[in-house]
Amino acid sequence: MQIEKLAKLKIREIPDWPKLGIGFKDITPLLEDKKLFPEIIDEIAIPYLNQKIDKIVGIDARGFLLASALAYKLKTGIVIVRKKGKLPSKTISREYALEYGSNTIEMHKDSILPGENILLVDDVLATGGTMKAAVDLVNELNGKIIGISFLIELGYLKGREMLAGQKIRSLINYK
Repeated sequence: MQIEKLAKLKIREIPDWPKLGIGFKDITPLLEDKKLFPEIIDEIAIPYLNQKIDKIVGIDARGFLLASALAYKLKTGIVIVRKKGKLPSKTISREYALEYGSNTIEMHKDSILPGENILLVDDVLATGGTMKAAVDLVNELNGKIIGISFLIELGYLKGREMLAGQKIRSLINYK
């Protein structure tokens, strides 16, 4: 896929960040590219163009950027999942493990109605812990998950295993 090759050229790896041994995939150069960024959003949207999606769930923080653009493209609402203590209304929360620690994410209790069709979006699938926690939040609110999309998948971390049973699509894969 040509777009994957172009996008990989824009993504820079930052060694030992945020912790020793982690090779952070920095997508900011890709987001700054006025030609490539819309092409990336268009490519991520393709499988969902003819599906009924009520809301897109974007994960804090880079996932917000992708989810917002995708929600605009697909004419849907957007739900944000943030780190604990950042949302002003009543929330539900889940703790999860990262490849370099742990964290807790939250979503407003009233952000998803039972039966709504939900697409979840984030920038990177690593170990799968963050997205698994977001899936659990959507399920708690009785949303119907129609898919999960990532810009990047770090296949060597086997995050798909954590999300078994979900329809997952990643645009860029690092084996």
